[in-house]
Amino acid sequence: MTNQPYGAYDPYQEPYQAPRQTQGHAGPQGHAEPQGYAEPYADQQYTQQWQGQTWDTRLQPPVAEAPTAPPPAPAPAPVAADGYGPATLGGNSRLTAAQRARAEGRSPIIEPGIQPAALTAVLGLLLAGGAALGTYALLVPLVLLQGLTAAGWFRLNGMWPARQGIALGFLAALAADVALLVSDRSPAAILGTLGVWVLLSLVLQLRSHADPDERMYGLTATVVAAALAVMAGGHLAADASAVTVGTVAVAAGIVVRALPLPTPVSVVVALAAAAGAGFALDGFDGALLGAGAALCALIGHRVASYDYPSRFVHFTAGVALPLAAAAPAVWIVPRLTG
Repeated sequence: MTNQPYGAYDPYQEPYQAPRQTQGHAGPQGHAEPQGYAEPYADQQYTQQWQGQTWDTRLQPPVAEAPTAPPPAPAPAPVAADGYGPATLGGNSRLTAAQRARAEGRSPIIEPGIQPAALTAVLGLLLAGGAALGTYALLVPLVLLQGLTAAGWFRLNGMWPARQGIALGFLAALAADVALLVSDRSPAAILGTLGVWVLLSLVLQLRSHADPDERMYGLTATVVAAALAVMAGGHLAADASAVTVGTVAVAAGIVVRALPLPTPVSVVVALAAAAGAGFALDGFDGALLGAGAALCALIGHRVASYDYPSRFVHFTAGVALPLAAAAPAVWIVPRLTG
């Protein structure tokens, strides 16, 4: 029995077809090859011929691809003179002056401006007039100041709505006011109320089902809001004359600070204006009290100007924080100066 050679297998050729029958011919030794089988490598001696229709690119013009235009970059939105972009139905997604400043490498700080400063001055004058009239007349603008402080602090930290935290901070301030009235304006009532409210805020946050980071952030914001609102109650603990001098000085200093002046010049002029207002009301002691209260108020003003503040922040924290921050100075400075 002789071996019957088969065509070599190439995995990249067309599917298998039966071998063509060829006529016998002489092999290399002069013997005739059996009929019915082709030589194993005979297909490699000829160029492969394609059968059927083909796609002749010479007869078809090349299809030119249409140039794809890049999508338009949105045009910069107009920004109002007060630094805020126009409102939209889905939220203000346009660049504000602060965001554009950050993108350009400039400071994104926006100060509250003249309108919040005017409201601070009005509220300060109400506090001064209430202190001159009596304790319960002072309570009305003081409670308004404490509510604005609690709400403004939460919004300043980007937490809104935060009704529970705002309510806790405001209730802490009311509890401190009651404790001051019951204890004959003892400063220890402020510290005791604040300690109780820190413990209460801690218990409420531990019962929350939020993530640990969110709970810690909420606890911090709640405690600070309560502390600032309670601290504003220092106007109730201070002498009536000190409240009058201090709040009038803060009103004068904050209005001057809002004038379009370079920041270092504005700060110096604001302190001088506050000291002048205090001197006009109570001489040299009033000047010291006015300068000290205005210095604390400018710190609160700067806090309300922190990155990307909104209009709501400026009309809550921007109005309330200067007066709330000045309360410790209104209570401490007269005691230091005798």
